[in-house]
Parts: sequence; structure tokens; C-alpha cells
Amino acid sequence: MARRRSEILAGLAGAALGGGATAIWGHPSGSVAIAALLSAALAAAPRHPRATWLSAALVMLVTAPFEDVSLFEEGGGSLPAYVIVSAHAFCAGRWDTPWAAVAGLVVLTGTSEIMAAFANDSPGFWPAPVAGWGAGRALAERERIAVQLAARARELEEEREAHAALAVRYERARIASELHDIVAHAISVMVVQAGAGQRLATHDPEATAQTFDVIAAAARQAEQDMGRLVALLGDEHAIGPAPDLALIEELVERASGSGLAVTLRLEGEREGWPAPVGEAAYRVVQEGLTNALRYASGGAVSVLVRGDSGALVVAVENAPASGPVALADAGTGNGLRGLRERVGACGGTLEAGRTSCDGWLLTARLPRQVRVAVRQP
Repeated sequence: MARRRSEILAGLAGAALGGGATAIWGHPSGSVAIAALLSAALAAAPRHPRATWLSAALVMLVTAPFEDVSLFEEGGGSLPAYVIVSAHAFCAGRWDTPWAAVAGLVVLTGTSEIMAAFANDSPGFWPAPVAGWGAGRALAERERIAVQLAARARELEEEREAHAALAVRYERARIASELHDIVAHAISVMVVQAGAGQRLATHDPEATAQTFDVIAAAARQAEQDMGRLVALLGDEHAIGPAPDLALIEELVERASGSGLAVTLRLEGEREGWPAPVGEAAYRVVQEGLTNALRYASGGAVSVLVRGDSGALVVAVENAPASGPVALADAGTGNGLRGLRERVGACGGTLEAGRTSCDGWLLTARLPRQVRVAVRQP
């Protein structure tokens, strides 16, 4: 409704301007009426550009032979006629489709020359409508480009939001993986040892003291690892060196002290491995020992670390549980999933499954050449 009202007001204003200018120029009343009609029609051009310029051309062609209603005076044109025809050409270029706009330019230019011929005016009226059409077409192209740029900006904003959401999701998964690696092993050791300490408290004070020493050591290690995680979340470059192959022996020794029957076999090359490979190998052993503590209490565990010129093989195998499994329901499923992602980031492979003896085998193969993501400038 508001748009309709604005069109009516624009039409009335155009009629007043066009008719008034033609009257001031000294044209007869018929010409003033035609000028008012053509000027008022301009208000409909934004919604009906083709009908507007076709109607205007038809009206000018029909009235051209008659001096009383023509926009041209005998012997020459007039300024109102130049302005009105140029305004219609502008509207054709501004709001009609490209090819229809070209047709409108041809029709309006031809019509203006025919009008000039009937008024015995020399040819040369065409530059005015051409200039008006060119201005309208330039404005239309500018608006089209602005719309395309706005749409592209919206797409980029949506892509940015999607990328931010994906980054948040990835960061949450990374934090969950880090928390599992750091906390799960220490908590499992402490729970197992706390249970053993309760059983030994009244029978073997010395063994009880050793049990609590193991719990304290596991807690201290967890505290150090948690501090490292906090530093990692604050600034990934502010942390110290990540766990490497040299710490695997210490990890196995702590697991053995917690009561786990574990053996370690080191073969081949153990020096010169990239830091990500060393850290991934450490986490594989840590995950294997943690699962053995949880699900295979009393079972023997063997750890193999074998390095050659091409890859580092890490395997953790445990026998079935020989006693009650106190932590069978303590897992969250994040361990193997996060470990698989960590090994995959190094270009390696991870396999996990039951053995023929109803035990469990965790094997990782880590290549010496680590894949590095290249950042685009």
C-alpha cells in the first residue's frame, strides 16, 4: 500500500514538472497534456519498465504528426522533449533486462528522430536518449554488482561461522583426547592401588606404604601432565618437550610398580625419531597399559617398541584377566578414538582387537616422515 501511494505521488509530481515545464516553454495545451502524461508514466517504470517505454514511444509516434499535441515545435525541438525522452531512456536502461533495455534504446532513439523529422528539425536528437540510457544502465550494473558482493559477503560470513564451529568442535575433541591421555592412566593406577591398599592395610604395613607411594607418584605425574595441558590450552608454544621414547621405560616401570605384570622389549633404532612420533608412541603404550589395568587385572602384559629405517612399530598385548575386573565399566570410548586420530596425524595406522587367546592387542605403525599440514599464505 505504501509503495502504491509513493508511485501515485511520484506520478503526480512528474506530471506537474513535465506539464509545467512544457507550458513555460510555450507549447499549446495539447502538448502540455502529453508531456504531463509521459512524465507521470515514469513512476511506473521501476515495476513495469518495458510497458512504460513502449507506451511512451507509441504515444510520441501517434502525436508526432500533429503540431497541437506534439512535444516538438514546428521548426525545432524543445528542452522538455529532450528531458522527457531521455528520462524514459534512463528508466529503460535502469530497470529493464539487458536485451530489452537495448531494444528500448533503439525504439526511443528512433521515435525521437521521427518526431524531429515531423517538426522539420534536423537529425541529431539521438545523443540525449543515448546518454540517459547509458546512465541508467551503468546504475543498474552497479546495483547488480553490489547485490552479488552482498551475497558473497553473506556466503563468506556463513563459511566463517561454519569454520569457527568446526574449529571449536575439533578443539573440544582435542581437549577430550588430551584429558583422557593425562588422567585416565593415573586414575586407573590410583584406583587399583587404593583397592590393594585397603586389602593390605591390616596385614602388611610395609606393602601398604609402597602402595601409597605408587598412588602418590601417579598423582604427581597426573598433576604435571595437567599443568602441561593447561599450558597447551593457553599457548601451544609455551609448553616443554612432549613425551618421547625415552619416557616409555619410565612409564612401564611405573606400571610394573602398580602391580601390573608388564615386560618391555626394545628393538632396532630408538634415536632420531621426530617429536610427534615419539609422543604418539608414548601415548600408545600409555593407552595399552591403562586398558590392561582396567580390563585385564592380573594378566601379563608385553610391550614392544621396534624401530627400523622406515617406521616405528609399537605393540601392547595383554593376556585375559585372571581376577575380578573392578574397572570394566570405567571407559568412555575416547581413548582409542583420540589415539587413532593422533596416530593418523603422524601418517600412521592403529589396529586394536582381541587375540586368539582372548587377550587384547594394540598395535601402531608410525612412519619416520611425519606429514605436515602446509598453511596457505
